[in-house]
Amino acid sequence: MQLGESAVDLLKRIPMIAGNPHVITGRKDGGHLTDLEKPWRRIRKEAGLEDVRIHDLRHSFASDALELGEDLIMIGKLLGHRDLKSTARYAHLKKEPIQRAVKGIDLKISSALAATKLQS
Repeated sequence: MQLGESAVDLLKRIPMIAGNPHVITGRKDGGHLTDLEKPWRRIRKEAGLEDVRIHDLRHSFASDALELGEDLIMIGKLLGHRDLKSTARYAHLKKEPIQRAVKGIDLKISSALAATKLQS
């Protein structure tokens, strides 16, 4: 799994517990966290995002990647999907890129129509 530099930097700032090789530790000595539900509820509450699910973060990640120009194959690899259909359900275009696309297409069609009128 790949992590961005800012995520790695954040994880490096978490103090390590002696004798535990894991950054995000579990309740058992030397163990790692196995259930995110309770910590995620605390994180959401503190951040004022109580209606955000962990799954929503994957959707946002995929949509941001799509907006940045990554294709569905790459996004699927980043999310660990084997099936492109799964990735297509995750990656949603945001309103702004759709509006930019509509404006660009509109301009192209308008220019073509204007050029046709000039030739007539």
